[in-house]
Amino acid sequence: MEININCDLGESSKFCSTENDPLLLKIVNSANIACGYHAGDRPTMEKTIKISKENSVSIGAHPSFNDPDNFGRKRLNLPSGEITKLIVDQINILSNIAITSGIKVTHVKPHGALNNMACEDYELAKIISDSIIQVNKDLIFLVPTGSQMEKAGKKLGMKIATEIFADRNYEDNGNLVSRSKSNAMITDPEIAKKHVIKMVENQALNCYSGKQIPCEIDSVCVHGDGQSAVKTAKQIREGLIKAGVTLNPLDKMKKFI
Repeated sequence: MEININCDLGESSKFCSTENDPLLLKIVNSANIACGYHAGDRPTMEKTIKISKENSVSIGAHPSFNDPDNFGRKRLNLPSGEITKLIVDQINILSNIAITSGIKVTHVKPHGALNNMACEDYELAKIISDSIIQVNKDLIFLVPTGSQMEKAGKKLGMKIATEIFADRNYEDNGNLVSRSKSNAMITDPEIAKKHVIKMVENQALNCYSGKQIPCEIDSVCVHGDGQSAVKTAKQIREGLIKAGVTLNPLDKMKKFI
């Protein structure tokens, strides 16, 4: 079995430190890099791209609402044209920086509220999908498994990679438990590892209630913030390898070659 480990990185802001980024880039296979709208800036992008290249980590754009005051986590209802511009501009920002480092952006993963909204709303998911295709039809679209983005992207013939979250619990409908709830996060690295391995081996979401929802899993997202982030990522990597899983960057996975 082939699996990818991805992480949201380069998110320098008052909400998030990039202190763990160099260590995480020695563990993960693909980096979703903030493009300056919810977090990050040019020097941070340049640094994150450089370290990614050194570790053979594939890079992707992590576009968001242009709302740094809320770290892109506030839901905003924007016209379709503005959504398209947000996506296109952010992919191009990162791509232009990457080119100077001799590396290409190979995937896109929406961030925060934009991601959450598009998981539920097919029309928004289609707008985002169309926007990515407008830039480059060969970009891999990294989306939560079972989401409307998965459906929209597949219908448009995109390269789709479906992800699960290592350190988040799931509701019975397949959605993530809201961060406002006490059981939203999994903070124990050992529990996170078992959570991931069970989902990958069964190709099913583990819901907090014990329910399992069959799904496709290509990638595992580990979050880079938090005190146990590096330890959790290490445990998951080691656990997957021990379980006989082959780990690869998104653009090197057999299904995309």
